[in-house]
Amino acid sequence: MTDESCRIIEDEGSEFIDGDASSSVFDDTAEFTVPAGMKKLRLDAFLGSATDLSRSRIKRLVEQGACTVDGSPCTDADFKVRPGQVVVLRMPGASECLVPEEGPLDVVYADEDIAVINKPAGLTMHPCPSCPKGTLVHRLLARFPQLAFQEGPRPGIVHRLDKDTSGLVIIALSERARLRLIEDFAARRVHKTYLAVTRGVPSAEGMSDLPIGRHPTIKTRMAVVPEEKGGRHALTTWSTLYASPSGRFALLAVRIFTGRTHQIRVHLARAGFPLWGDAVYGPGDKTSPAARQLLHAWKLEFVHPVSGADMSFVCPPPEDFPLAMLALERGTRRVILTGMPGCGKSAVLERLQQRHIPVWSADEAVAAQYRPGADGWHLMRQRWGNAFFDDDGRVDRVKLTRLLAETPGMRRDLERMIHPLVRDSMDTFFQKAEAGGETAAVAEVPLWFETGWSCPGADIAVIVCPDEIRHERLHATRNWSDAKIAAVESWQWKQEEKIAAADLLIRNAGSLDDLDREVDAFLEELSEKGRKRGEELRAAWSILWNGETVPA
Repeated sequence: MTDESCRIIEDEGSEFIDGDASSSVFDDTAEFTVPAGMKKLRLDAFLGSATDLSRSRIKRLVEQGACTVDGSPCTDADFKVRPGQVVVLRMPGASECLVPEEGPLDVVYADEDIAVINKPAGLTMHPCPSCPKGTLVHRLLARFPQLAFQEGPRPGIVHRLDKDTSGLVIIALSERARLRLIEDFAARRVHKTYLAVTRGVPSAEGMSDLPIGRHPTIKTRMAVVPEEKGGRHALTTWSTLYASPSGRFALLAVRIFTGRTHQIRVHLARAGFPLWGDAVYGPGDKTSPAARQLLHAWKLEFVHPVSGADMSFVCPPPEDFPLAMLALERGTRRVILTGMPGCGKSAVLERLQQRHIPVWSADEAVAAQYRPGADGWHLMRQRWGNAFFDDDGRVDRVKLTRLLAETPGMRRDLERMIHPLVRDSMDTFFQKAEAGGETAAVAEVPLWFETGWSCPGADIAVIVCPDEIRHERLHATRNWSDAKIAAVESWQWKQEEKIAAADLLIRNAGSLDDLDREVDAFLEELSEKGRKRGEELRAAWSILWNGETVPA
């Protein structure tokens, strides 16, 4: 179902329509008498002055046999009419192929020329081969019967939102409004601001001007495509209205200055911040608390196409926006557990497991990479041959430790080889915890600060233990000499530096019962931080929903 007379200028979540499809507030058949004193005038010019239809629309109707002059059919738009002649024009409309359907319709504003509608997510704008019924157009026809006299399958539609994008759309109820709105959209005089919830937190202000075109291999998707290969100029700007302290998400106000399909989604995904719930341009995992891309046409500003009055509307997003953000804020709390050698990391992990908290150990992940057949094992064999492997192909830790001490740069080379594999294991652990709905997940990384890794939104917990107690434990449990302790600690941050960089502390200088109490206090503090973040989010969105910005 296409209208060859229309040209569609597409943009993010909406498509501006420019062409000759027109509307009318007349009945199916309208009768006009050429007034006395009028000079001979072309038929299409006369009907253009008597109606609010475009000349191109009138010409098509006349050529299609929809007009009579003094009772005789006339298919010549150039025919000169004379005073006293009776001209009858029949206007076949969408009612011939579209049947009005009752359904919920959130009308924000309406007059005789325009309506502003708050479209819900999940509702297709107009009929198409994959959705011939149950669209917004069908509901509009039931509410605004005059739309039935428009031509084509999308009466009243001058721009569109994607099925899964919610928010404000303008509907043209008259021809004069439609023609002016087409001009205003094409000239970018209609200003729309979207709300978008992104994975991760971008900078406070941002923009992208990367060209966008059809994906070279997946025709249902758009992509960043060089202009020489068919991409078209696109410009998107955004500002961060709310940045989650957890680092999981941000709420952005987004403006587009060009009209490209999926523009916001493509640009933000390319910038590294895809929308939560976007199954097309997001990572495709199952951790999203939203069933659709979190994109909403929030603000709408334009000049009334007939009266010239300034029009401005703000529409709060549907309930899935705050619910999804609250779920993300309350999602799995990621914790990085670290500390000096001998501080008791293993003992803390054991107590967390007893409390059914998922845990992960970097030491165990490294050991897994050292096992015969693992990716890390293959990389080390390729790099150093049998230099520190025994006859069974296993890593000889004694040989490896000696070589690391004797060979300048070897430790750095080994870390560059193994650390990315270990980091990937940690990321997978956190993703599984999110997918499983865990309230918290703890990754023990002894060299967290030294690796230079980052984990946005994670809380860094340092286990604090006096040096003399740590050293006694290392002597007794690991048989470390003072020289080895000094060597290992020489390439780590000092304990006081780690404490200064920590979000949370777990003190371990007493008995195991004391440590149990410390772990319980740590989990309660972690939970309290989550509750406070939820309260901050509620306070922020009570302002945002009203079209304001969060105060500094």
